[in-house]
Amino acid sequence: MYYTQLAEIPLPTAAHFLASDSTSAVVRVTYSVRDHERNTKRPLVKTFTLSRPESHLSDWAILSSTVSYDSSDIQAFVLSPSKKYQAILRETCDPNDSGKKRFVEVWSNSKLEASLDVTKHHGPFHTDDFSKSLSFSPSETAFIYTAEANPDSADDIGDDPYLKFRYTPNFGEGLYTRKRPTLYIFRWREPTADTSVPTTRIPKKDLSLMAISLSQPPMIPVFFGQASFATESQIFATGYELTADGRILGIKACFNRPSSIWELFLPSQNGKPDAETISCTANKIEIPGRSCRSPRILFDKNRNPITVFWLSNPTFGPHASTVSLHSYNLIDKSPPSVLLASETSDNGDGFPGLYAEFNLLEDPFIEREGKGTCLITQSLWQSRTELVSVAVSDGYIFNETHHTPPDLPPFSNWNLLASDGYGSVVCSRSTPTSPPHVVLLNMEGNGSFGTPVIIDEPVLSTHLQQALDRLSASIIPIPHRYPTETIVIQSKESTEEQKPTCVTIIHGGPHTTSTTAFTPAVLALALEGYTVSMPNYTGSMGFGEKYIQKLLGKCGTLDVEDCIATVKELIKQGISAEGRQVVQGGSHGGFITAQLIGQYPGVFSAAVMRNPVISAGELAASDIPDWPYAEFGQPYGPDAHITPELYAKLYAASPIAHVDKVCTPVLLLIGEDDLRVPPSQGKGFYHALKGRGSVPVEMLVFPKESHPLEGVEAARVVVEATKDWFRRFVQ
Repeated sequence: MYYTQLAEIPLPTAAHFLASDSTSAVVRVTYSVRDHERNTKRPLVKTFTLSRPESHLSDWAILSSTVSYDSSDIQAFVLSPSKKYQAILRETCDPNDSGKKRFVEVWSNSKLEASLDVTKHHGPFHTDDFSKSLSFSPSETAFIYTAEANPDSADDIGDDPYLKFRYTPNFGEGLYTRKRPTLYIFRWREPTADTSVPTTRIPKKDLSLMAISLSQPPMIPVFFGQASFATESQIFATGYELTADGRILGIKACFNRPSSIWELFLPSQNGKPDAETISCTANKIEIPGRSCRSPRILFDKNRNPITVFWLSNPTFGPHASTVSLHSYNLIDKSPPSVLLASETSDNGDGFPGLYAEFNLLEDPFIEREGKGTCLITQSLWQSRTELVSVAVSDGYIFNETHHTPPDLPPFSNWNLLASDGYGSVVCSRSTPTSPPHVVLLNMEGNGSFGTPVIIDEPVLSTHLQQALDRLSASIIPIPHRYPTETIVIQSKESTEEQKPTCVTIIHGGPHTTSTTAFTPAVLALALEGYTVSMPNYTGSMGFGEKYIQKLLGKCGTLDVEDCIATVKELIKQGISAEGRQVVQGGSHGGFITAQLIGQYPGVFSAAVMRNPVISAGELAASDIPDWPYAEFGQPYGPDAHITPELYAKLYAASPIAHVDKVCTPVLLLIGEDDLRVPPSQGKGFYHALKGRGSVPVEMLVFPKESHPLEGVEAARVVVEATKDWFRRFVQ
């Protein structure tokens, strides 16, 4: 089937410049590969050695490339600033039992310089976007990382007979094992050691591992992650706080959690090698009303820290919104300033505001002729992900990829993977009908990036490539409903007799975006003969803060009206036809799907929903219980609870209010371990429809799968079941 071929194409996930100078560059790219036979995701690493041209960028040449397949035990790694050392967090299976063993390692070129078994010191490494740390000290004699602290013992907190039963909140969907992220410093040499002198492997007795603690803990508990060394004794990190009612609200895909940037000061003496903790003082850099994250430090040529930058969103309110960029001068210690505020745009031509990922790159800086240092990131720009850079001197925005040259594929979607800190970046570029290519962009003398150089592209079978070539993509704005637009993928072949069935695929959030990125599950439907429509309705990111705010309090009406308007517009334009419509969506996209078949009965021949929100008043068990308050225009606080009056409002705005009008066959896909939208939501809808007996309804339940249903087998079954369901009910 097409899906397995598409899903097994290697997906670039990260890159690192192992070396970069005036004559050459060495780039390491990490990929994720779905292996359906083994039912697992496998890592793949490729290393490319490239020669720099003397004049024209097109003269770039790949001198060599190597491939490594066996790196599944490496949880994370980072290069030191000098590129001399690599720090590796490794987790292996213990052959003597069923447990795991964890090691921290330091490599100098191909020589292992230091290694320590940390299995008993702490729990699993934290390598997620939210708490991961991996940063060398300036002397390159220590590095900091994040791991799960071991549970308290009775000796730690006194004689507590109920210790093992005490409630400890976790970080929610996809991170439920994260309860006590803790910073650890691994040191293998003294800061004054001469690292230029080759050494044998450091004896274990000279290694130290210490957990960071605060000498004066704050009143509200705080957990640290995303830590980076600025100086030998100064660290910047993100601190996540509990809410006043003792919650850690789910953080995945949520940019609005209570968090601040913290400046941690290590004592002058790092303690004895056998010490277990190191106590530090701290300065909380708090921006009132802002959720701050991802501190990144700009150094001068002598590796002296100059400025720290970070991202922020409003605390609470919509779970995602336009991002602000802050700076803090480390030289004069002046108060933090806003380098780039939340912008809005009333039309499709202007900068809509910054919509960055949760994290910036490890080294997000480039040098631009005439503007000096810029911070580069990827950002949603309407229905595409583009590269943008921000001048650190004045916040001026450079649009790096929005205006695609004629010789590049239309509707290109860009993901930023790495920067060398000077003028070169590595990206992944894809389109709705072409898989990701790894490309190199290099800053030219005119202060802009030159023509992309492809350094790696997937190898497709002739049959698959020919099938993809028969598809076309477009972005269609919906008249009188700005910013609503839809991405359409359809066959190039004319269909005068009978239009293909059109499947409307609705994104969740609601504050996310369907982009022009290559998506196997979507393309699999297009290759099966469907016309695919992916609407971005009001509230989608990438169109301006004004339109995110506009949806609040209107979920269930405005978003639903935008989506049905895309269906009608495609029929009007002759792209699809009445009576040949199906619809699918997950999470809030499932909410809209259920609303569409309830509010507009008879329009759709079949519907598929993944973990849908069905009754917004019954989300108390969600890891984001604040979500319905914000999205449906209600105030939220630590004493918030669903009153009968509030429940009545949420019920009226939910799909369950229209259940009696549903006449469309429904397939529900439910993750049994979903913490974001409790399985009871979809199951309740299943039983409500089943009990009425008016429409065919089926439900597939996936054990050990959470909200996205992104496991290898689960994702494949979701695609197959969706196609079978549509085929069953489409005439």
